[in-house]
Amino acid sequence: MRHPRVAARAVLIAALALVAVPNVVGSRSPSRESAADDAVFQRVTAGARDDGTATAINTPDTAYASEGAMAKDAILLEPGEIPVSAPRVVINQPESTAKVVPIWHYDREISFYGPGFYGKRTACGLAYTTTIMGVAHRTLPCGTLVTFRNGPYTVTVPVIDRGPYVYGRTWDLSGAACLALHHCWTGPIYWKFP
Repeated sequence: MRHPRVAARAVLIAALALVAVPNVVGSRSPSRESAADDAVFQRVTAGARDDGTATAINTPDTAYASEGAMAKDAILLEPGEIPVSAPRVVINQPESTAKVVPIWHYDREISFYGPGFYGKRTACGLAYTTTIMGVAHRTLPCGTLVTFRNGPYTVTVPVIDRGPYVYGRTWDLSGAACLALHHCWTGPIYWKFP
């Protein structure tokens, strides 16, 4: 025996299938074709007139010329532009004393390297020791100075090696640099170009 709900659904589906729809949903009944009335349209003839020479730009009427009209030999310049023929005026101006202030950048993952590399050569040709102050970077030229700051501690060191080779990291401090910064772990630090 069928479940009562299943039987009720079957009856409802059968009843909906028997409902007659007069037209297909969304369609229109065909309309009667009728001829267009010729009185609505006007006959147009396309062709060129042959009156002689034709120009696309009309000669302006001199009656509409303003008092600011340009002479025929005048040079058109952009606003604020100095004509080439005019001599340049030299102004005694003091040199600028403005200095470029380096911007501190925040890096969330600066690491260090040391054990296992001591006694070997760096990519820049230096002997990697426990006392060498430097940093590894993938692309900066050897010798590029970079300043690092960890709280009150700041050091400026050159690029001495290539690395780090861990995705998402930009800098690898040498063992001596991480000790000077009190930052011998992978974590956040500030850096800038001096």
